Amino acid sequence: MSRTGVEWSSGVWTHEPVSAVEQGGDLLVTAVEGSDAWRHTSYGFVHDSEHTLVRELPDAAAVEVAFTVGFEAQFDQAGVFLRVDDENWIKAGVEFADGSPQLGAVVTRGSSDWSVAPVPEWAGRVVTVRASRSGDAVTVRAAVEGEPFRLVRVAPLPPGAVVHAGPFCCAPTRAGLVVRFHEWAVTEPDGSLH
Repeated sequence: MSRTGVEWSSGVWTHEPVSAVEQGGDLLVTAVEGSDAWRHTSYGFVHDSEHTLVRELPDAAAVEVAFTVGFEAQFDQAGVFLRVDDENWIKAGVEFADGSPQLGAVVTRGSSDWSVAPVPEWAGRVVTVRASRSGDAVTVRAAVEGEPFRLVRVAPLPPGAVVHAGPFCCAPTRAGLVVRFHEWAVTEPDGSLH
């Protein structure tokens, strides 16, 4: 499998955003205020209103999404989303929390978890997030323009599961978040964990 760009028009929204407009090859997505993806843990609520543009991701393949980190409100977020069903999914990317962009992932298997690490130097820059399916796992990596990919997470994912994946964004705390997505691609999965 070679690297293949995915047309924005080939995806289907899990939940429609306020708008999604193509501009010079990019996709500008305006998120609905209060949109989010989370299940139970610590907060006790279920949010299932993220804006994800998905298509099927085969076994032994990787999905990549590139976007500009232009976040300023608590929990503004974008990245890549892999969905099996309502209770089994992974989102990974950059989320604005506690005054800084944070690189992280949420893995949900009935209930959600969350891990983040601050990346304040990524503000205003283009970030690419890659999620690779291989065997019984998904390996998530991310890179900021001109730098090598770094490992974000290794998470379980049953082999043979039907997975739909693509770019996502959410705006849990405000209206007016616009995320500029630059690329959506499918490629070979990463060959190793490190």
